[in-house]
Amino acid sequence: MKQFLSLLTCLATLTVFAADAPKGGAFLTPETAGPDFQVQGEYASEKLGAQVIALGDGKFRAVFLHGGLPGAGWDKSAKAEIEGATVDGKTRFGKADGGWSGAVAGEVFSGKTDKGESFQLKKSFRKSPTTGVKPPAGAVVLFDGTSADNFSPGKLTADGFLAEGANSKRRFHSQKLHIEFLLPFQPTARGQGRANSGCYLQGRYEVQVLDSFGLKGENNECGGVYTIKSPDVNMCLPPLSWQTYDIDFTAAKFDAAGNKTEDARMTVLHNGVKIHDDLKLPKTTTAAPLKEGAEPGYLHLQNHGNPVRFRNIWVVEK
Repeated sequence: MKQFLSLLTCLATLTVFAADAPKGGAFLTPETAGPDFQVQGEYASEKLGAQVIALGDGKFRAVFLHGGLPGAGWDKSAKAEIEGATVDGKTRFGKADGGWSGAVAGEVFSGKTDKGESFQLKKSFRKSPTTGVKPPAGAVVLFDGTSADNFSPGKLTADGFLAEGANSKRRFHSQKLHIEFLLPFQPTARGQGRANSGCYLQGRYEVQVLDSFGLKGENNECGGVYTIKSPDVNMCLPPLSWQTYDIDFTAAKFDAAGNKTEDARMTVLHNGVKIHDDLKLPKTTTAAPLKEGAEPGYLHLQNHGNPVRFRNIWVVEK
């Protein structure tokens, strides 16, 4: 009987562990992320930027940007992309028959362009200029790391962050929102399965949260207003970097009969760079939990099963 009870306890423990285990090979700390994480990241010189994306199992894609990194010099001309892999401890990119080529060693990415010009790029660890910004006087602090009591549902993680899948108890009309988020490292995941969440103003209008580091920057990628508009520039940093949204939101207006007389609008800064400027929102975004209406709505942080983390969330009502 004791052995049977011991087995049941063991199985229960394993079940709890499995339920809490990261989905899709997700890692939340650099220490557990493995060697591919050390290669992935941003590299730059005064004239050239590169974003190296980990694809799992020692495979990578390098995206080159003329002028520098997004929001930091890139001239928005066509990008060049090449594949790479780590073999016998060395990470190399490109093919022997010409085109872009190179290798990453330590924190340096060196190689040649398709024109045979040599380059040497140093690893860059960019940080949003609004990371850790303190709420101004009169702000409504929704999350400061001490508890998740301002959300229902809401879960405080063991390391003091807010987990995905949270709705603010308080509801808002027009507002200025500051929120910080961390995307897990999921090198084997793809598309919408890679660190997916969403930041819904009023539970109606989503600014997408996704690991779209190095991608094109579509409306369903990080910074996109889902199904409405792509960001003006893809400012997504590598996973496991703390990132920021600073959103100035003006609520839609309705007449006494409940007819909409003016669309909602928003201006969005992603990591300090403006990616939407007074964008008109003609409708709610896909999967919005609330319909458009004159009543206030809550902040909704979507749960897609990926362990996205949030911190330093506050609102200034307008």
